[in-house]
Amino acid sequence: MTAPEQAALCHHCRLGVGPRPLRRVINGEDCIFCCYGCCIAYLVKSGSREEWEAAWLLVRFGVGAFLSMNIMLFSLLLYTGAFTGADARLLPSIDLLLGILATPAVIILGGPFLRETWHYGVQGRLTSSALIVLGVGAAYAYSVVAVIEGSAHVYFDTATMVLMFFTLGRYLEAAGRARAVRDLEPLLAAESEFATVVEGEVENRRPVQELKAGALVRVRPGERIPVDGVVLEGGAYADEAVITGESRQVAKGVGSPVIAGSMTLDGALLIQSSGAGNATRWAQICRSVRDALLRRSPIHRVADRVVGIFVPVVLLLGAATVSYWAERLPLDRALLVGLAVLVVACPCAVGLSAPLAISLGIGRLARCGCIIRDPAAFEALARVRLLAFDKTGTLTSGMPRLVGIEILDDPIDEVLSRAAGLERNSEHGLARCIVEAAAARGLQPVAARDVRTVPGRGIQGRYDEQVVAAGSGSLMSELGWGIPPALAERARLLEASGHSVVYIGWGERIRAVLAFDDTPLAQARSTVEALRRRGLRVALMTGDLPSAARRIAAAVGIVDVEAGLSPEAKRAALDRRRHGKELVAMVGDGLNDGPVLAAADVGIAVGSATDLARETATLVLPREGLSLLPWIVGLARAVRMTIVTNLLWAFGYNLVALSLASCDLLQPAFAAAVMAGSSLLVVVNSLRLERLPDPGHLSGAPAAGAAVRHRSSLSLLPGT
Repeated sequence: MTAPEQAALCHHCRLGVGPRPLRRVINGEDCIFCCYGCCIAYLVKSGSREEWEAAWLLVRFGVGAFLSMNIMLFSLLLYTGAFTGADARLLPSIDLLLGILATPAVIILGGPFLRETWHYGVQGRLTSSALIVLGVGAAYAYSVVAVIEGSAHVYFDTATMVLMFFTLGRYLEAAGRARAVRDLEPLLAAESEFATVVEGEVENRRPVQELKAGALVRVRPGERIPVDGVVLEGGAYADEAVITGESRQVAKGVGSPVIAGSMTLDGALLIQSSGAGNATRWAQICRSVRDALLRRSPIHRVADRVVGIFVPVVLLLGAATVSYWAERLPLDRALLVGLAVLVVACPCAVGLSAPLAISLGIGRLARCGCIIRDPAAFEALARVRLLAFDKTGTLTSGMPRLVGIEILDDPIDEVLSRAAGLERNSEHGLARCIVEAAAARGLQPVAARDVRTVPGRGIQGRYDEQVVAAGSGSLMSELGWGIPPALAERARLLEASGHSVVYIGWGERIRAVLAFDDTPLAQARSTVEALRRRGLRVALMTGDLPSAARRIAAAVGIVDVEAGLSPEAKRAALDRRRHGKELVAMVGDGLNDGPVLAAADVGIAVGSATDLARETATLVLPREGLSLLPWIVGLARAVRMTIVTNLLWAFGYNLVALSLASCDLLQPAFAAAVMAGSSLLVVVNSLRLERLPDPGHLSGAPAAGAAVRHRSSLSLLPGT
């Protein structure tokens, strides 16, 4: 252990931690404690809502377990007949002692269940807590009456042990939720983050939500960068994993762009904000994650409705069970059978089945920079069998590139330098391609004069007293320049194959034809192949020319192609491809993709998508995130399978256990213990989602939160 660790102080009691400190991550901060007691106390005092709830439940469980174990010890003596003969006179005192010990245990352990029952009861709803309160309340009340009347049978041990096991189950649930939320803390911090704003010579702490574009923000070593912007002063290495999923350290210096949500590691930076504080991708992810966590998936809503019906049915079954056994057994024994029915039917695991798995799935997506707007997307994407792509900006870069030059006699370098001399005065996309191509060859653009743009047709100017022009065939016709037959044939073939062409000429002659194309993304073909391996059919639906669509489709390995489609025609094509209850997903980028993304069962927008496409999409991928699609499909299937197995186990267990309890084959305390085990199984099964492999493009470096995912086994304390 290093000297600084030996000299560290406990975060709670501020005493030295000794040679073996207890390290925990709480509220995103590495904390050191001298013992478990200080760790729990610190969590109760300073932990987030979920961590506080888990720690407080653990405290309740500890106190309640101490009292319950003492009650069980004396009860075992009673059951074994230890107090006989002369000692029988002690029985009333022992029963009274059990009542004294049971009363605080019932209050401490049963308080949360009673408050929940009252809260929902005034709203006219019955929850699983009502089953616990009625069953335990009946056992406790019967035992109190028995003590007063001097009866030989009391069941304080049953009441307290049931509450103890259910509190353990609640703690396991809370610990699982705390783990899921802890992984999301860096993403959810955007709404409450503060920034150090530099105003002249003064520095003020202000909420990030209030910052405007152009604000100067100072970030010190170890702090999270609160805004998107550009570094004006300083240098540091940054960890951008919370947004990009890539944990590689990125060097930042003067002029470097920075991403809100990334962490500075070793240096201070002065940053000029490039936008409002609430408009960063970090803030968008934060809002999206919160909205998604608040929504309920279809399968979750179905489970809620089933539970709403299940609880009253169980109450009736419990009453019928007591009535049946009261005719065959003593009343106290019949009450125990009814208590076992209520306890064993408590649908705690059912209520935990869907939300925990969905929260973990949302966290996995968010840590890779994916925004999900509706948790129902997990279920829908898991059932999708056809995935349709738009072309431009989705499977291709969306930026045209100069891919060929057809010339007659003039050198290529001269053609490019004259074209670049004209086009550097234009903002057209093809003009930028020409300038970039000339720069890539190390050419100096000619200094053209009297340059003017001819709207919709091209651009022209003068050089060496000659007119120089670049543009469409119609511009050349207006200038009276004929197209040489050889160039005309080459241009026709290029246009027929989906290329854009620009003619360049001077001295009253057309000298060359420039060919432009939108090239496929490097990861497009591997993504399509990976989707096919997962059993998905892949189609291309685009508004582009059929020739261009077929060429791109062949390059990325897609056979099913529909081209020349308007936005309305794309929606109609999606509807035609829905066979029965089969779901269809659409991946798009661009303004005209908004309607079809909204019409698809799952609309997926890539990171460069326009605002409309992003708002209408269910799932938004990060920039250059197309390769994440196969992994996302696998994650959605894993989340759905986890929810289904959780629900099958929970309902299957309840049906079997109810049958056993109704037949007087299950003791209440044992039933409560098995219920706690059921919740534990659901939690552990859901936490398996954190052990899923990372996306393929992140395989070389652990994604954000990887350290947590590799420690996903359930721990005894939240934060471990």
